[in-house]
Order: sequence, then C-alpha cells, then structure tokens
Amino acid sequence: MLAESAAVEEVPVWLEVNGEPAVTWMCTPDLLEELATGWLHGEGYIESLNDLVKLRPCATDLGFWADIRPERLAAVKAENRKRVLASGCGAVSTFLADPHVIARAPSRGEPPAADRLRVLFKELFGRGERYNETGGIHAAALTDNERLLFHAEDIGRHNAVDKVIGAAVIARTPIVGRGLLVTGRISAELAYKAARAGVAYVATPSVPSTLALTIGRRSGLVLVGRAVSGTPHIHRPDA
Repeated sequence: MLAESAAVEEVPVWLEVNGEPAVTWMCTPDLLEELATGWLHGEGYIESLNDLVKLRPCATDLGFWADIRPERLAAVKAENRKRVLASGCGAVSTFLADPHVIARAPSRGEPPAADRLRVLFKELFGRGERYNETGGIHAAALTDNERLLFHAEDIGRHNAVDKVIGAAVIARTPIVGRGLLVTGRISAELAYKAARAGVAYVATPSVPSTLALTIGRRSGLVLVGRAVSGTPHIHRPDA
C-alpha cells in the first residue's frame, strides 16, 4: 500500500498598485493581506500603514488592488529600477539589488548568544505546521530575542519574510532593531528587504550569499549563518 503523498499548496496571487499590475506571487495561500503589505513595504511603496490608503481583495480571484499615496508611487517610479531575476524564489523583482545604491548605515544591534538563538529557532520549527506535515516549506519570524513576535510559512522564503514584515506593519509594531529568523539561505533579495525594514540582524541555519554580505556591510545589517550550530558565523557590518 502506497503512503499518502504530501504536497505543499502553491497558487498565483496578483497585486495591482494604483490601477497598474505590479506583481504576481506564486505562494502559499494564507496571510495574503500581510504578504501584499510586506511586499509593498519591501519595495518602497509604503513606509508605514499610513501610506497604504486602501488594500482591497478581489471577490472572485486571488488578488488585491492597492491604493497608495501618489507621492510614494512617484518616488518609486523616479528610481527607474531595473528588473532582476531573484535567486530566491525565481520571481522577477522590481528593484535592483545593487549594493552601490544602498546608503551606509551603522549597526542597529547584535544577535543574542548562540544558546538563545537555538531556543528561538526551536520555537520557530515547533510552530511549523506545514513543515511538520510536508517538510517542503520555508518559515520566517520577527523576534525581540525573547519571543517570536510574528511567524509565517510559505513555499517561498521571501514570501514568508514579506508576510511577517507585513504583519508587523499592519499591527503598527516597531520593526527597527528586531531580529529576523529565516529557514533558508540569506540571498541578496532577502538581505535587501531586511535592511530596508531596519532589522538589526538576520539569522539562518543555512548561510548568506556573497552579495547579501555586501548589502549587510553597507546597510548596518548583521548576518548570522549556521545559527543553530554551536558556533554561529556572525558577519558584522564592520567586518
């Protein structure tokens, strides 16, 4: 008798910004309002919930119409961003992950000690309902180093990050100086999103990419690889 086959749900979800198509995610279909809000924040369309005039879900399809302040849309368009194929999710990103466009900033804080990081990741993995069911999903969480503040799972790790950032934006909870835990490697796109959100560090059981390290050094972001090992690899901005 064959064992029951496990699969991770994956669906397309679209977003229009001020009447113009912006992005379609291939994602896990939950926390979609958080996903849209976090993506808008990561791409610079909004700085806070005050910039998001309205976010309306489509009644017949998986999609959203976002209305943002015109000055925010104008600022994004004025950047004349190139389109790049992100390494993480295989999705086209609307920003150019170029370290030279990132303003230098001081470090915003340190990660906790190695034993504390392991405790936080144990809680992260413990919350992973879909991971425990299928093993084929990523997770992310914002933390104040004492507890997980927001947690999300998604087939794409950058989607999971957008979901937790979006949840914090919607809740009007401070993000700057927090920690971000992720289950996959820290790519350039993920480092860029984290730097823009103002988190102090990103930690992963995996490793960062070389471009992520460059972004971290310029933006003041600490990157922690091998975070559940006895000797995490800590990459500081001044290293």
